[in-house]
Amino acid sequence: MKGLIVLDDAGQVVVQMGVGQDPRLSAVVTNPEWVSEAQERRIVPVLLTDTRYIALVNAVEGGQFVLFFDKTTDTVLRFFTQVDFAFDIIDHILNDPYDAMAVIDSKARLSFVSPVHERFFGLKTGEGVGRNVRDVIQNTRLHHVVRTGVAEVGQIHKMRDSERVVSRHPIRHDGLVVGAIGRVMFKGPQQVEALARRINVLEKEIATYRTQRKKSQRAEACLRAIVGESSAIEAVRDQIRKVAPLDIPVLIQGDSGTGKELVAKALHTMSSRSKGRLVTVNAAALPASLVESELFGYEPGSFTGADRKGRLGKFEQADKGTIFLDEIGDMPIEVQSKLLRVLQDRIVERVGGENPRHVDFRLCSATNRDLEKFIQEEKFRLDLFYRISPVVIKMPNLSERVGDIPLLLEHFLKEMAEQYDRPVPEVEDSVPEFLMERSWPGNVRELQHVIERAFVFCENGMMRVSDFQSADSHAVRQRPEAKPRLDASMAEGGSLKDVLGEMERKLIADAMIRFDGNKKKVAEQLGVSRSYLYKKLEEAFGG
Repeated sequence: MKGLIVLDDAGQVVVQMGVGQDPRLSAVVTNPEWVSEAQERRIVPVLLTDTRYIALVNAVEGGQFVLFFDKTTDTVLRFFTQVDFAFDIIDHILNDPYDAMAVIDSKARLSFVSPVHERFFGLKTGEGVGRNVRDVIQNTRLHHVVRTGVAEVGQIHKMRDSERVVSRHPIRHDGLVVGAIGRVMFKGPQQVEALARRINVLEKEIATYRTQRKKSQRAEACLRAIVGESSAIEAVRDQIRKVAPLDIPVLIQGDSGTGKELVAKALHTMSSRSKGRLVTVNAAALPASLVESELFGYEPGSFTGADRKGRLGKFEQADKGTIFLDEIGDMPIEVQSKLLRVLQDRIVERVGGENPRHVDFRLCSATNRDLEKFIQEEKFRLDLFYRISPVVIKMPNLSERVGDIPLLLEHFLKEMAEQYDRPVPEVEDSVPEFLMERSWPGNVRELQHVIERAFVFCENGMMRVSDFQSADSHAVRQRPEAKPRLDASMAEGGSLKDVLGEMERKLIADAMIRFDGNKKKVAEQLGVSRSYLYKKLEEAFGG
């Protein structure tokens, strides 16, 4: 406080002390209009040309007294200047029963205790003032705050078998700590717990949104892996979006190399089973003698050569997930009946086991065969067809979406550049047109192989039409149409069975080279089933 002026009932100055002796302040406080407004607001700013004060005006018997305070900050001055009811706000803060207050000076002596705190501690009004804070407030840390100058926010304070959440702040004047203030932030920890529960609910909702967003991003990434913008591919994507959330079997039909496995992956990723496994089974490569152990698993020691720990079958591996039966049209007829039982009952029994096991899976199948024709020829079971094909998604041939070839070219070049740690080459303008004019019986897979060969041969960071022609001629030189012949070494000292077996292996090896590993074409060329071809490859070359 810097000064005082006392006025009588007539508004005349009776006493002047300190800055109250300044004639300018005397002129202000004797103005009836100023006095009337100040009495209503209680706390008002007084602005002079060279200084400023905060005046506290209060009525007493026989007149008014005005106290003057200086060194106010701009924020304090603006508060009292702009808020007509500033005094009422201060009164509310000091008397708020849900925001109690205790103030100490630099020597840790209580300067003020709000009424609600006094009642809590059983003190009379003003009884605690001047006493050491530790003698009045149990477990207080206000003295520590005034000593260190470090605030403590949101602390649990135990007092008289009760808990309060408090904040403690040092108060500075001219850079020095002159005291500290402690405030009860909430009536008790119950309010904090309620707030924490609300925050937890919001955090869970945010986590759910993030999970959904990540799932959506993964789903869109799977759909983008089916490269193309043609109406045929857009139709496939639309079907996937509609069918994926439904736990219903899907049959994917399309020629070899069209990307049926990409559809299966997208269906799984966008389904409610995405956290489970996607287990792929090459149905054509399942010999009848091993189908039960492969699909249903086996118990330890169930047959000679069995794993000592036993093995999970494919259906058990796909529990809570998706099983993808690729090339189901080439599955032997005797295997189809065993598969049908599992699809009907959702129960498997391991080889050598006695306990049937329930399995929960989604079925996704793929084939490049005309199953309806196979049914007429009794190569495929009608009842199995109905089980696997409630929904059919047909993958278009590359010839039906030639306009997607430039996008596929760009996609594969980026993949290959990353795989081989090389920069993505520029593409000559004539290359996309050159590729679009060619026929692609092997569809996207054949296109990918051709692009990969050209990628190897392109030079100086530029891919030209000549690179594709060089790659093709090199591939032809590497795969001569040599006919296998029976030489003397094969005939000497061997039985007819050995000679025929060796001839068969050479025929298969030459055909695999000629058709660049395309097992479908090899099987057609040799006039054998794909399951027989897989069996011979495994016997001769280990798969």
